Amino acid sequence: MSATILDTKGLRCPLPVLRARKAMKALAPGEVIEIHATDPDSVRDFRSFCKTTGHELVNAAETDGVFIFEIRKAG
Repeated sequence: MSATILDTKGLRCPLPVLRARKAMKALAPGEVIEIHATDPDSVRDFRSFCKTTGHELVNAAETDGVFIFEIRKAG
């Protein structure tokens, strides 16, 4: 299963979450989006985003200063 990838590297809060919200509208329920971000605040922001929207934060990791989030669309 391949995920949609959204590159938000270089963007500061709240832009990564806003771009992710917009991109997720095109996904069917159950599909996964992979978001790449460099803002350290994105860790907190995406956890909060998933908690308030009901989407599932499948995975969150950091490699060489890039945070990678995998989020499954609710529904």
